[in-house]
Amino acid sequence: MDENILLAEEKNGVAHLTLNRPEVMNAFNFNLLNALYAQIEELGSKTDIRVIIITGAGEKAFCAGADLKERATMKEDQVKKFILTIRNLFTTIESLNKPVIAAVNGIALGGGTELALACDIRVASMSATMGLTETRLAIIPGAGGTQRLPRLIGRGRAKELIFTGRRVTAKEALEISLVNKICEKEKLMDECMKMASMICETGPIAIEQAKLAINQGLETDLRAGLEIESKAYWKTIPTEDRLEGLAAFKEKRKPAYKGK
Repeated sequence: MDENILLAEEKNGVAHLTLNRPEVMNAFNFNLLNALYAQIEELGSKTDIRVIIITGAGEKAFCAGADLKERATMKEDQVKKFILTIRNLFTTIESLNKPVIAAVNGIALGGGTELALACDIRVASMSATMGLTETRLAIIPGAGGTQRLPRLIGRGRAKELIFTGRRVTAKEALEISLVNKICEKEKLMDECMKMASMICETGPIAIEQAKLAINQGLETDLRAGLEIESKAYWKTIPTEDRLEGLAAFKEKRKPAYKGK
């Protein structure tokens, strides 16, 4: 596996993961996919990590998608394996038991945009460019793009972007709700950390259950979604954190949640 292909740092309850292939615009090869999957799996079991931020190394790109030079050497069965690997990775990120923020620091095309879509929150720098450009290579998005994009920005806009393969600026991405927020490039990580810090002030079990309720509820009708919400709420009732929240409110102090 390439040395330092993925950089990982943990600080104050937040894990920073940096795709570190700037020489190829942080494009995904098998090694990077496997390294990211291993880190995500490990972080999911760490109770001291509350939020994960994913970004790209260098000045140009968040992630340019699949490494097309590697792809050109693959046989058909290897291409299928790659697509299944990246799709399963992004599904794991989407269903992780803690929030994941995409810090889109530059170009995010194809699988790069699909990675951002799999994250819970997307913050982009003003220099970012996003798009599902696969149809221009005579293929389609295969890591969840055809499913997650219309759920996020609507069917019509998603079809337009996928059918044309066109790129959107950070400003347009914000206008169509592809990203939550945009900012100057030098402020990107600070903005992501502000958001992560606010999340770290909340109850860990509450966040986990809220994410589960939102993700699962959106895939069903309102009645079933409300049942999912109720079951998720019930999980928070017997927790020590809920009692701590009530005590802190009464005593006019910040709560000290422990995830119990």
